[in-house]
Amino acid sequence: MNSMKDPHPAVLGVSKVILCIMPIAYIAVGSVYLNDCPVQQKIPIYLIVSGVFTIVLNLLSCLPNTRNTKERPRTTAGHVVTVWNSLVSLFLFCWFITGNLWIYSVYQPEYNKNATDTSRYCNKTLYLFAFWNTTLVYILVILFVLTGCCVLFCFFLCGRADPDDDATLQA
Repeated sequence: MNSMKDPHPAVLGVSKVILCIMPIAYIAVGSVYLNDCPVQQKIPIYLIVSGVFTIVLNLLSCLPNTRNTKERPRTTAGHVVTVWNSLVSLFLFCWFITGNLWIYSVYQPEYNKNATDTSRYCNKTLYLFAFWNTTLVYILVILFVLTGCCVLFCFFLCGRADPDDDATLQA
């Protein structure tokens, strides 16, 4: 019987597939529009590399013996995978910051390929995909932090509202 700590393998499989949908979209959009952004040629590369490394990170987390449990101590291979995951995560964080510079520094490019200044051109689908996915990360982080602050505030209020807690601790 599975405990609450070990989700069913089917749930893990479905979650991994869902977590790979966006990286696959990154790779697809970056590949399709690889040469369609003269204003910042690195934006499609940013999307492709982000997608590939995110998929690698997701797949590495599927390897057995990477988690340390009471029944199954972590093996040397598990330590290597953990170190590799940490390095890939650090790379993705630095790559994200770099991508921010490339994307936001050319806001808003020329979407008309036939315009007089083609050096400012970037395919609209490519640019807006990169722009809004990057912006979405910031929105989600802000929502996560605000939700965490609200939860902590509620815990603080609930702890203050129960006068029996002080009596129990002193007894």
